[in-house]
Amino acid sequence: MTTNRVVVYKGPGETAVESIDYPKLELPSDVVSGLGLKKKAPHAVILKIVTTNICGSDQHMVRGRTTAPIGQTLGHEITGEVVEVGDDVLFLREGDICSVPFNIACGRCRMCNERKTGICLNVNPARPGAAYGYVDMGGWIGGQAEYVMVPFADFNLLKFPDRDQALEKILDLTMLSDIFPTGFHGAYTAGVTTGSTAYIAGAGPVGLAAAFSAQILGASTVIVGDMNADRLRQAESFGCETVDLSSGNDLGEMIAQILGEPLVDAAVDAVGFEARGHGAGAAEAPATVLNDIMTVARAGAGLGIPGLYVTGDPGAVDDAAKAGRIGVDLGTGWAKSHSFTTGQCPVKKYNRQLMNLILADKANIAKAVNAKTISLDEAPESYKAFDKGAATKYVIDPHGMVG
Repeated sequence: MTTNRVVVYKGPGETAVESIDYPKLELPSDVVSGLGLKKKAPHAVILKIVTTNICGSDQHMVRGRTTAPIGQTLGHEITGEVVEVGDDVLFLREGDICSVPFNIACGRCRMCNERKTGICLNVNPARPGAAYGYVDMGGWIGGQAEYVMVPFADFNLLKFPDRDQALEKILDLTMLSDIFPTGFHGAYTAGVTTGSTAYIAGAGPVGLAAAFSAQILGASTVIVGDMNADRLRQAESFGCETVDLSSGNDLGEMIAQILGEPLVDAAVDAVGFEARGHGAGAAEAPATVLNDIMTVARAGAGLGIPGLYVTGDPGAVDDAAKAGRIGVDLGTGWAKSHSFTTGQCPVKKYNRQLMNLILADKANIAKAVNAKTISLDEAPESYKAFDKGAATKYVIDPHGMVG
């Protein structure tokens, strides 16, 4: 029988690759019992993983900054080849190569019908919305693996039109499962448009994808802020301006040196709840980035917040933050009539159009985020390198299919 191997959380700072059962066309027990759904999933497919990426959101779990249990399988950025098709799957065939949105969605509930697939009502009994391999997200097996089951496949999967072309561009296309749509969502909901100026907080892969997306949307100047020199250089490599937050200098003043004024038209938080204060060696201060973007965004601006905020953080700086309550200066945002967009990116809202840009050679997102291919067995060491600030997007190639 075919085996399966998956990356597993083993405790703070530790992951391992372990063998698990080969997936079946069945829903997780948590979903079945919690929502009263049938166990059998003829609407599902089994994918042989072509590529699966390490995400900054995974790092929150691996650092021990969530309530993820030891043994939690990891991985929600998945691209794969269909190898088994359920009886009720109508439009997919074995051999199709598809992108898997990290949001698991039924395609039938009110939220899905409103294109809000990040908060589907029928895939997680604990709360709206689900994802593969993530804490409190429904018990779905992670995709940093050799094989994975995808439910409601006709609705969820984005099939690439040409297999050979897809494999040729796989390092760009693998970003469609999460960070490219997520970064685009951040920039788009912040209101980035032709000629606008934008500030992106964070030069990790999502921040870089947001900066790249802001350029696609027509921004005249994109400024990226971070404390990691290598990541700032990566942002500069595709035309962004940068500000070094480790300097301790005032953010508005640094922006003014670039734009001639301390304000931008749109701002994006691509950092989330593990934010730190400004200056070298600054302590953790989880509201820093949210307060920064309200400060530097002009009146009437939009704020895109794809950075992750959680309701359970055992490693937080105080008891309030452990429950997701942080010191946000909401009065500033209210006084400036800012609009805020938070939550999971609804990947399906954007992924087809972004795929078309990639296939037309108009979006080299892999180069922008510095994609690097690794084997499944190299994942644990790559998690550690990423945690130390590597300016790299690690792409796992479990079966050696990446050219």
